[in-house]
Amino acid sequence: MLTDAFGRELRGLRVSLTDRCNFDCVYCHNEGLGDTRGPMEPRDHELTADEVVRILEVATEFGVEAVKFTGGEPMLRDDLEEIVRRTPAALETSLTTNGTFLPGRAMALADAGLERVNVSQDAMDPDTFAAVTKSGAFERVLEGVDAAIDAGLTPVKLNMVVFEQTATHIPEMVDRIAEADGLQLQLIEYMPELTGNADWGVDVGAIHEDLEARADHVEHREMHHRRRYYIGNGMVEIVDPVGNPQFCANCHRVRVTHDAKLKGCLNRTDDLVSMGTITKPEIREAFRTTVAARVPYYGAYLVRNEDGDWVRNEEYDEDGDLVRNEEYVQS
Repeated sequence: MLTDAFGRELRGLRVSLTDRCNFDCVYCHNEGLGDTRGPMEPRDHELTADEVVRILEVATEFGVEAVKFTGGEPMLRDDLEEIVRRTPAALETSLTTNGTFLPGRAMALADAGLERVNVSQDAMDPDTFAAVTKSGAFERVLEGVDAAIDAGLTPVKLNMVVFEQTATHIPEMVDRIAEADGLQLQLIEYMPELTGNADWGVDVGAIHEDLEARADHVEHREMHHRRRYYIGNGMVEIVDPVGNPQFCANCHRVRVTHDAKLKGCLNRTDDLVSMGTITKPEIREAFRTTVAARVPYYGAYLVRNEDGDWVRNEEYDEDGDLVRNEEYVQS
């Protein structure tokens, strides 16, 4: 297993299968690369199924335990079922999707070996949903959630980005998962450093307090030091990375971009490592290089100054490179 200089083992992988999407969400950051959607037709620079499988096979050599397929919208890939079917058995497999293609495909994905899905749903109100996603597919998303539950891709986790336009809809989203079977809710803190519009942010601390007051039980999850609130039949988890050193200190993932690069941190675009022609030796070297250079974004790459503001650590230059050499652990 590969371990970075901060003792963080590489356990998980996020693989972006495309940067194409049939939504146009106002908060989109495309796995930290920026909102770069292009034409809806497949493009030559997207990883092929063979290349994806090759990368996953190398990941298992290093002890990676789980893979999440992302995009863009990964279900725009007609070969998604093939990719899932060919994923090494050692990897737990999940998918993040907007849900519009799950009706008609959820069962085939489950049969191929997919274990669970995250579905993006930012409100129970169709008008708010349309304003945020620039899509009129609200009812189709609800159908997709039902299809995923029927296919056994549970628990189905609803991803809700929390910012000015959506925060007032949290109570009804919590009501939904509390009353349903097989649903969970993931509230994701808005990250202005990736998408701009810093004034869209809301007080996540107040949301924690409201959920704790309502919860039947609260637990802490090791991954990213997340808190989970069990309410009725469901569970609500908050992903709150902004200005949170504990979150970054507990990150055990790297990302594969749709165009064959490894990315060590969601918040950075200066740490991309090419996998070249995507041979197994090149993939292995890219993994080693990426993990060796991984740095917790908050608390190491960014540090507090005397005024309490987050500023880039002077040990790193403007390209994100460490000015002084650090040893790292690799096994």
